[in-house]
Amino acid sequence: MPQKETIIVFGAHSDDFVIGAGGTIAQYTQEKKKVLCIVFSYGEKSHVWLQQKIIKKVREKEAIKAGKILRCRVRFFDLREGHFAEDFEKQGLEQELLKLLEKEKPTKLFIHSFEDPHPDHKACHRMVLQLLEALQNQQRPELYTYSVWNPVSFKTQCPALYVNVTKTFSKKLKALQAFRSQRLHIVYPFFLLLFRAVINGWKIRTLFAERFFRIR
Repeated sequence: MPQKETIIVFGAHSDDFVIGAGGTIAQYTQEKKKVLCIVFSYGEKSHVWLQQKIIKKVREKEAIKAGKILRCRVRFFDLREGHFAEDFEKQGLEQELLKLLEKEKPTKLFIHSFEDPHPDHKACHRMVLQLLEALQNQQRPELYTYSVWNPVSFKTQCPALYVNVTKTFSKKLKALQAFRSQRLHIVYPFFLLLFRAVINGWKIRTLFAERFFRIR
């Protein structure tokens, strides 16, 4: 039996993989592809009035529920917000993730855009590039970027990948609703997601689509 095609989506926080690529993840899993979502941080600073161990459990549970809706696997790494590079090195995650890439042999990786202004998103972008540079003895996967907090891409002059998510956009919204702790935080992304999906759909003459830029 041929091995399933594997795709890995990297996100800084628990809901980024849904916001940035949720419809595409659902489309890929519907096509019987294997999708693994790597979440670098629990996003513990989103609720400063709660103990960190409590909000970590809440956000992990929400992300796993969202993953079940999209039919993808979700794996967390406990990097502190604002200290990604420091903790990435301290925890020796490069070697762990290199072993993961060598085992899974993904055909595509998705990461945050380098235009995203969030410092953790930028750090996530840099760390994955670092991983690819260190990857040896196998063909490097295609590398695509997705948008979260950069509604328009001004500097990206790379080939675009459009994925028709007309049949899976509702799953993306349902997965987003799994993040009940983020309801006050996702009002802006929800309208932004709808706007993006319609505009990108118009580009390929379909109802909804997600756009990514291939940078490697």
